[in-house]
Amino acid sequence: MKVDLPAVEHVAMLARIELREGEREGYAETLSSILAFFDRLKAVDTEGIPPTSHVLDLIDALREDRRAPSLDVDEALQNAPDRADRFYRVPKIMD
Repeated sequence: MKVDLPAVEHVAMLARIELREGEREGYAETLSSILAFFDRLKAVDTEGIPPTSHVLDLIDALREDRRAPSLDVDEALQNAPDRADRFYRVPKIMD
């Protein structure tokens, strides 16, 4: 499938990235080659192959959850550069 420049511009707008004039053609070629690879994958016969969520048979590799005492507030905030009572104080980022 060939990706045209309007499609590249649309994807760039959705991804909120700004493309320079010379980059559009390169992205069109790259996206076209990615979609061509997906077309090749569609041609692979997967009849009789069960769906998987992972290629390896992993059995819960995470540790068991255990209750443990947590830090008290003063200990947790001891290295905070700025605090307000029992909370971290951070710079305002929105008006």
